[in-house]
Amino acid sequence: MAHLITGRLLRFTADPFAAPPEACATFDAHGAVLVEGGTIRAAGPVDEIARLAPGATRDHMGDALLLPGFVDAHMHYPQTGMIASWGKRLIDWLETYTFPEEARFADPAYARQQAALTLDLALANGTTTLASFCTIHPGSVEALFEAAEARGMAVVAGKTCMDRNAPDALRDTAQSAHDDSARLLADWHRRGRAVYAITPRFTPTSTPDQLEALGALWAEHPDCPMQTHLSEQIDELAWVRALHPGAADYLSTYEAHGLVGPGALFGHAIHLTARERARLAESGAAVVHCPTSNTFIGSGLFDAARTRADGIRAGLATDTGGGSSFSMLRTMAAAYEIGQLAGTALHPAQLLWLATEGSARALRMEDRIGTLAPGSMADLVALDLASVPAIAQRTERAGNIWEALFPTIMMGDDRAIRAVWVAGVKRAGSGRDRTLENAAALSTLPRAP
Repeated sequence: MAHLITGRLLRFTADPFAAPPEACATFDAHGAVLVEGGTIRAAGPVDEIARLAPGATRDHMGDALLLPGFVDAHMHYPQTGMIASWGKRLIDWLETYTFPEEARFADPAYARQQAALTLDLALANGTTTLASFCTIHPGSVEALFEAAEARGMAVVAGKTCMDRNAPDALRDTAQSAHDDSARLLADWHRRGRAVYAITPRFTPTSTPDQLEALGALWAEHPDCPMQTHLSEQIDELAWVRALHPGAADYLSTYEAHGLVGPGALFGHAIHLTARERARLAESGAAVVHCPTSNTFIGSGLFDAARTRADGIRAGLATDTGGGSSFSMLRTMAAAYEIGQLAGTALHPAQLLWLATEGSARALRMEDRIGTLAPGSMADLVALDLASVPAIAQRTERAGNIWEALFPTIMMGDDRAIRAVWVAGVKRAGSGRDRTLENAAALSTLPRAP
């Protein structure tokens, strides 16, 4: 059955970091997206698109702006319960908050509840795809993929591997990390919309033997992504130098084990050397900007404009729970603020592109998500550009679509998400209700000590 979604429509036609931003998108004040079988058949002016399927059912979104669903390219669903924890930098933050919370995921019921809650919070904020670290427990991976499958969502996820510098309850071994990951990959990769990511947490918590084992697994399955962390904080770099005194730099600790190349996703990547920048660009790897996390735990200022100018693929992410918001709107706002501090004011087109097509490209999934191109999955968001009075009064003064969109980027939240579709199925209005239901269910589980 063909389905027509109408509203204002914004489509990217080029990379706004590679050409003048305002020339990189097409805006239709009266637009439509035609959906068939869960995929986009066509998008453009409503009169033109409506003629393609005169008998289609319709969803009229009025003056809402139709966009691809947001793509969160780096987050930690097990940290949902500890988001906005006070006052620690990275290493202390891991020991004080992260590791105790992740230990709770040995309980499959808790993992299922947190997976459901996280995905519903994502949908309520217009995010239709996310890439998540899980915990060392295979059940935490299964819980997330099962929750995503129930919602029709494309999710990238993997077992987080750690065999040193972590509590005993959260350590695996080089062999078990390889074997658990291989089994989960065989069970879930490309099952429906699931994508398995080989996932060493980062160099300080993986021995060279474990990195070698995961590099070997990736070499056997190069169509999988590999996700980890790189150069998030200065004291982290010092830790890596102490653990690997002979390494040329942080990135080389991954290179030595075959963990740099197309499909590699490096979260943060703030404090890079010139050699690392050149190698990331040459290898086809991607970095993921996590601006609310970078400010919340004091990591530093990522230079998005320079990163793209250097030819490095880049995505955008909430980094929940180091990041302090589930909203990609708030994440775009933080990216703008960091850009200002770094000396480059990012254009609204660049911010929106990073949160959609840019993140999809970082994940190497731009043929399926992040755009409104024919053949892409019908993961869509309808964005209200006058969701609250403060935004509405500013939007009324706008002279073009970018001036109309920017106040929502800077001040919007889940109230701006008028509707969400996942593979063509409308999820509007369900996000907040589901999050409340899941929060209530959590109260029946044992509390952390």
